[in-house]
Amino acid sequence: MIKYYDNAPAGTEQGTMKGFDAEFSNIVDYILRITHRIWEGKQIGLCRDYYSEDCPIYTLAGYTEGAEQVTQNTICTLSAFPDRTLHADNIIWGGNDEEGYHTSHLICSNMTNLGPSEFGPATGRKAQIQVIAHCVVKDNRIIEEWLVRDNYQLALQLGADPLAYAQQKADLPFQPELAQWLSSEFDRVHAQERTPSNYHDQIAGDHEAFIKAALNNIWNARLLGDCHLLYADNARLHASARDDYDGIGAVTRFYIEILGALPDARISLDYSCHNSMLEGDYVAVRWTLAGTHSGASLWGAPSGAPVLVLGESHYRLSAGKVVEEWLVFDELAVMTQIERARRQVAWE
Repeated sequence: MIKYYDNAPAGTEQGTMKGFDAEFSNIVDYILRITHRIWEGKQIGLCRDYYSEDCPIYTLAGYTEGAEQVTQNTICTLSAFPDRTLHADNIIWGGNDEEGYHTSHLICSNMTNLGPSEFGPATGRKAQIQVIAHCVVKDNRIIEEWLVRDNYQLALQLGADPLAYAQQKADLPFQPELAQWLSSEFDRVHAQERTPSNYHDQIAGDHEAFIKAALNNIWNARLLGDCHLLYADNARLHASARDDYDGIGAVTRFYIEILGALPDARISLDYSCHNSMLEGDYVAVRWTLAGTHSGASLWGAPSGAPVLVLGESHYRLSAGKVVEEWLVFDELAVMTQIERARRQVAWE
């Protein structure tokens, strides 16, 4: 066995997961330890051990594939933010070792901009953003990943103008793989039905089914009053690039702001899982929103742009209602889609 520097925290028991190295005690242990090794430990080459050669990584900012590309992207990120740390605020998981585990990894990423980045020369500024990485893991490797980062907040903290950055990105050539994925995903999501969900059909205590029914009703059926069924009166929503929304009225306003910009939006609830912990019941949902920028609520004058939003949410429930939500999406990439449309740059 190859020896290498490794100060990742060890698991608490002998691993038993089929197809995984015996050192990993469970899937949470796996995610925590490989993340620490790659980022804090700077063992970047281990990406080749822990990602499959054909692993697709979906983000709104670009599409990448394979362990080698993950390795190169990690090096580029660390060259700009060499002290970047990834603190796991939560990991919610589902699946099994036969069909593959799903992990939704809520991360607080702290970093200092000590080298040139996509936002310009090094600024020396510190930044802290939220990230959620949804991975499918099988036989000791990540075989698929959806990644959402609050890049809008990162731009602000580095002193960059988000709109100017989006306009600059919109002038660059469109990555063909990204264009194809955005177009196909928009068509898939925008075909979702608007039929309301019936809560009485849900199994008592099934938090996943309850949340998915409520989200369908709020986004697709436009039953925004169902926010009062989903959220507790004193709920708090931590949403990308925004101050916290405190209370049911403020949380409802968040939905209205997004729908005010994308009045024909529809949502696809692509994966969910839940775990019960000492702090309460937690549910993770990976979702995709598709709509036309025909409203003036956000992102400037209506552009007519087809907009795809890849998002992930973590929910903490108490007494059957959501008391706290962490919602992450890349608003900077959404703005870039809109700016491309203003320049009449089509996805195809």
